[in-house]
Amino acid sequence: MFRSGITVRWLLTTILVIFLILSFFAAAVLLFLSSYYYTSVEEKLDSLGQSSALADFFSAYIDTNEDVFASRAHEYVENFNEINVAEVWVYDKNGEVIVSSTGFTVEEELHEDYQIALSSPSGRGMWRGRLSSGERIMALSVLLPRINGESSGAVRYIISLQGIDSQLSKITVMVILGCMFALLLVIFSGLFFVRSIVVPVKKLNFAARRIAKGNYSEKVEIASNKSDEITQLAESINYMINEIDKTDRMKNEFISTVSHELRTPLTAIKGWTETLLCINESPDSTVNDGLKVILSETERLYSLVEDLLDFSKMESGRLTLRLQKIDVLAELDEAVFMLRDRISREGIEFFYSVPDYPAPMNGDPDRIKQVFVNIIDNAVKYTPAGGKLSIVALLSAKELKISIADTGCGISAEDLPKVKQKFYKANLSVKGSGIGLAVCDEIINLHNGKLDIISTLGEGTEAVITLPIVSVNLTDGKDK
Repeated sequence: MFRSGITVRWLLTTILVIFLILSFFAAAVLLFLSSYYYTSVEEKLDSLGQSSALADFFSAYIDTNEDVFASRAHEYVENFNEINVAEVWVYDKNGEVIVSSTGFTVEEELHEDYQIALSSPSGRGMWRGRLSSGERIMALSVLLPRINGESSGAVRYIISLQGIDSQLSKITVMVILGCMFALLLVIFSGLFFVRSIVVPVKKLNFAARRIAKGNYSEKVEIASNKSDEITQLAESINYMINEIDKTDRMKNEFISTVSHELRTPLTAIKGWTETLLCINESPDSTVNDGLKVILSETERLYSLVEDLLDFSKMESGRLTLRLQKIDVLAELDEAVFMLRDRISREGIEFFYSVPDYPAPMNGDPDRIKQVFVNIIDNAVKYTPAGGKLSIVALLSAKELKISIADTGCGISAEDLPKVKQKFYKANLSVKGSGIGLAVCDEIINLHNGKLDIISTLGEGTEAVITLPIVSVNLTDGKDK
C-alpha cells in the first residue's frame, strides 16, 4: 500500500502542503504573540520613564551636591509604585549607579541602554538582551535634564523577560502539539479516505489481471451500501467480465464444433489417400506425388484440428487426465521411436541418454507421450540440417528431469517469456498453430510437473520437463 501509488503521492503532496501551512501558521502565531508581549513591555517601560515626570521630580536637585541628589534618588526609589513589575536604578552624573530598588550592589557591566541614551538626542535608550547572569531583560534608560550640556544623571527601568519567555515557551509547545495533533488528524482521516479508494482500486486491478489471464469466474466485490464512482466502475467491470465470458464460451464452443466437424472429412480424405497410394495403379508419377502431398497436408490439418480440440478443452476446463501407473521413460522411448526416422532424414545428429531403471508415476500415458512428441517435433522443425538434438533424462529419488536440447535458431530474450502463451509464435516462418506448447504446459501442470524453456537466440533451445515420480533406487543411465 505504501510502496508506490496514490497513498505515497498523497503523503508527499497533500501532507507536505498541510505541514508547510501548519508550520507557517504556528510561526505566525508565535511571532505575533512574541511581538505582542515584547511590545507590551516596551509600552510599560515608556509609561514608567516619562521624561516630564522625572524632570519635575529631580529638577530642583540636579545642580545640588551629590549627597542631596542621592537622598532625592533614594526617595524616588522608595516611592516607586511599580516595584512588583520593574526594577529601577538611578545614575549620578558620573554614570555610576547610586541606588537600585533591589538594594543590592549593581554589578559592573556595560549597560547598553544607558550608553544609547547618552548618544541619543532624545536622551532615551531602549535595550533588550541578556545579563551576564543569563537572565533576559528589557531596559529603558532616561537621562535627567542636562546642565551646561553635560549629563546630570539618569534613571533606568528594568523588566525581566523570564516570565514572558517562560510563557512563550509554554505557548510554543502548545502550538506545536496542536499543529501535530491537527496534522495527525489530517493524516489518519486522509488515509482512511485514501484507503477507501486504494483498496477497491487494488481489487479492480487484481480483477483486470485475472481477466488478462482468461479467468472470468470470479467477480469484483461490490459494497451494497455505496453508489460512488468506484462502485459504478466495479459494476461495469463485472458486466464486462460476464460479456467476455459469454463471448469466450461461444468462441470455445465454435472451435470445438468446427474441430469435430473437420475431423470426419479429414479422416476420410486421409484414409482414401492412403488407399489410393497402396493401390498404386496410376503409372503417372505426378498423380502419386500429388497423393503424397494430399496425405501430408491432411496429416498437418489433422494435427492442427487435434491442437484446436485440446485448446478448446483446456479453455473450458475439460482437459482431463486418465491417470494410471505408467513408466515415463517407456513413453519417452515410444515418442523417440516415432520420430527417429524423421530426425535422421532431416540430417540432424541425435543423442539419446536415459537411465535403465524405470521412472514410475501416476499419469496419463497418451498425454505424456503427446508432450514428448510435440516438444521433440518442435526441436526438429527449428533445427537445420547438420544441427544437433539431444535428449537426456536424469532420475533422482523423487523426480525425473528430461532435457530436450537443440542447436536451432533459438528464441530471443523478448519472445522467451511468451512462448508458452496460446497462439504465440516467435518464428512465423515455421509452420504451426502456436497452441502445442501451451497445451504441453497445461498437461505438465496437471501432472504437478514443470516445463521450463531455456534459449539463446542463434544458439539453440532447451526444454526441461520435470515430473514427480514414485521413489526409486538411483541407477546410472546409458546411451541408446
